[in-house]
Amino acid sequence: MNCQNYESAQRLRHDLHQHPELSNEEVWTKQYLIDFLKTHTSNLEIVDRGNWFYTIYRAGENKPNIAFRADFDALPMDEVIDLPWASKFPGKAHKCGHDGHSATLAAFALEVDQNGADKNIFCLFQPAEETGDGAIQCVDFIHEHSIDEIFAYHNMSGLPYKSVAIIDGTALCASKGMTIHMEGSPAHASQPEHGVNPSLAIANIVREIPSFISPANNEGLVLCTVVQIDVGEHAFGLSASKGTLRMTIRALYEKELNQLQDNLENFAKTQAEEFGLTVRFDYNDEFPETVNHKENADKIRTVATNKGMDVVELQEAFRGSEDFGHFTKLTKGAYCFIGNGEEYPNVHTSEYDFRDELIESGVELFKGLAEM
Repeated sequence: MNCQNYESAQRLRHDLHQHPELSNEEVWTKQYLIDFLKTHTSNLEIVDRGNWFYTIYRAGENKPNIAFRADFDALPMDEVIDLPWASKFPGKAHKCGHDGHSATLAAFALEVDQNGADKNIFCLFQPAEETGDGAIQCVDFIHEHSIDEIFAYHNMSGLPYKSVAIIDGTALCASKGMTIHMEGSPAHASQPEHGVNPSLAIANIVREIPSFISPANNEGLVLCTVVQIDVGEHAFGLSASKGTLRMTIRALYEKELNQLQDNLENFAKTQAEEFGLTVRFDYNDEFPETVNHKENADKIRTVATNKGMDVVELQEAFRGSEDFGHFTKLTKGAYCFIGNGEEYPNVHTSEYDFRDELIESGVELFKGLAEM
């Protein structure tokens, strides 16, 4: 990787880190990335699509179309650690490394601009990965440009430093936030029989969860994590009449996530009928399963090996979720991980900061894939 490009990308990463923006609020971030690319490139077309954008290097008609993607949203967390490039905004920080992902893709775009390529190269800069609704905003890009392949990476702690981790098939689980709202009618606490209290119904739903997620009833990993139970009011004279159960449901296979959702909905409806309650459901932070196509995963293996990077074969998918799976439903592609180090602080923790050195690792990996 060109040293000047690396230094520019490092400064870019630090600037992005100082100005974190949450999902679907990334106005400054998007414009700053566009301005950076306009300043440092001369052969790229930049296409602004509102919340997101992409660049195109055109090698010519009838050439393969290969895309690379980076996300650029931050997390609703405080910085906490003392960094020269620390977040300037309380309650917002790049604690997942999307600043590094975007800096990597921008640096790769610089290298393509300067050195050329024999394929049409698309660099997709995406918002709102953390909430699961960023990639879905961009999926038309795949069909509009007949994208043949798409690749992305995520930095990951717990893996050897600068290693490349890959798996065939599902790389990250499907998940969504599920909320069950139940409502009955209030009564005096001394006469609960005159009202309809949702407490027992919600308790029964929670007690039923183990049967829904049992390995005996599923092909792959299925999880249902209770994140909040909110029943009634802080008023000791009233019997509760409203209740909310919030869960994160997760599965290795999307079909089993859908089955878990159906099971929970149907059981909640049964409980509502038994106790005389109304029930409704809300969903948010919805992520598909992210599936790697084997031929594209093999390309990552080959490039990493040729570049002298250690290749780690993952034995199972990560439990976390990633909206990149929307793209690999529409075209071939693969998603890999570049190691932060086995003892490095985990993403989404206060002690974490993206390691600048991974910019070069990501750029070299992308360059190798573009050349295959």
